[in-house]
Amino acid sequence: MFDSLKKELSRRALLHKAGYGFMGLSVAGAVGHIIKPVRTFAQAAPSKEPSLPPEKKLGWAVVGLGKFATEQIMPSFAECKSSKLVALVSGDRPKAEKYAQQYGINPKNIYNYQNYDSIRNNPEVDVIYIILPNGMHAEYSIRGAQAGKHIMCEKPMAITPEECQAMIDAAKKANRKLMIAYRAQYEPYNLATIQLAQSGKLGKLKSITSDHGRTLNPKDPADIWRMQKKLAGGGSLYDIGIYSLQAARYVTGEEPVAISAMMYSTPGDPRFREVEENVNFVLQFPSGVLANCTSSYGYSNTKRIQVFGSDAVLELDPATDYYKHRLVIKDKNGNQEQKIEEKNQFALEIDHLSESIMQNKQPKTPGEEGLQDVKLMQLIYEAARTGKTIKV
Repeated sequence: MFDSLKKELSRRALLHKAGYGFMGLSVAGAVGHIIKPVRTFAQAAPSKEPSLPPEKKLGWAVVGLGKFATEQIMPSFAECKSSKLVALVSGDRPKAEKYAQQYGINPKNIYNYQNYDSIRNNPEVDVIYIILPNGMHAEYSIRGAQAGKHIMCEKPMAITPEECQAMIDAAKKANRKLMIAYRAQYEPYNLATIQLAQSGKLGKLKSITSDHGRTLNPKDPADIWRMQKKLAGGGSLYDIGIYSLQAARYVTGEEPVAISAMMYSTPGDPRFREVEENVNFVLQFPSGVLANCTSSYGYSNTKRIQVFGSDAVLELDPATDYYKHRLVIKDKNGNQEQKIEEKNQFALEIDHLSESIMQNKQPKTPGEEGLQDVKLMQLIYEAARTGKTIKV
């Protein structure tokens, strides 16, 4: 799945059903709060590459107007070369109208979850971007494909391998593209890490460490659904541990052959009644590389990748942030920081799907990539529950 890479250098809680709450905080009320989109460092300066004229760009609909969508994804369309934002899907009409006015979207292109299927009749919409709680990914991706639209879906692809396969089947039946939004695989620092690791510049790869953690906040509307297994699918592993899993796979360019894991949640912590707090797992690859990976909802913001070679060590920290990445090579000559031009990873991945559609090519991170991660995460849980090393 990573052959193409070798050649290249908080979502908000959005529920279409009322009644979900945690510790007295209403989701419905929380969703009604509007956060104005801001330009952050995630939006880099425009590149020198020419944009297509507006009439030739593919039209995108964003499904779900949470924090991640409104603060990162929607502002990024201003830097897209082949894509434009033309429609919104939300259960909150006033909120959608506010953003439609801000982004110059025709009010007729505002949909809710009841009339979502009628998007099939809108020729302005070519692609649908699903930015919903994990438990809703499969339903809205499948319905979108059945409506004749190409699909970009946030990670994790879905909760179960069966849901992932149903999404793949629906896209194939409709002859539509399905891509999973693995933004790190389009981000320049991660691409440089892949090239350095696989080119032999670090020597023979021996080990990888990837740590991803953050504090789960029960008072943050964006975290409420993440405490509910039905909507989240899992805890820290499904949310941020997937970055550690992805890093191990794309840095090596291999698939693991054995998995061992341990899992722990603080006793009595109400945040972890349904989902796990910490998961540590080890992946063994055919080349002999061992990847030591962690995910946690209990420690401060951590997004780090370390690659250990026989000649040098690479550290990417932060590795999977939205901006301000830092890459350092440590060898016999000392520490050398590698400076790379920051680019808007969201615009890059969005345009990648648009260009894949225009050129009728398979996206770099198709549905099969998302399916593989969900299968592996299920095996990680099995290894943690049983205490056994699982052969893949």
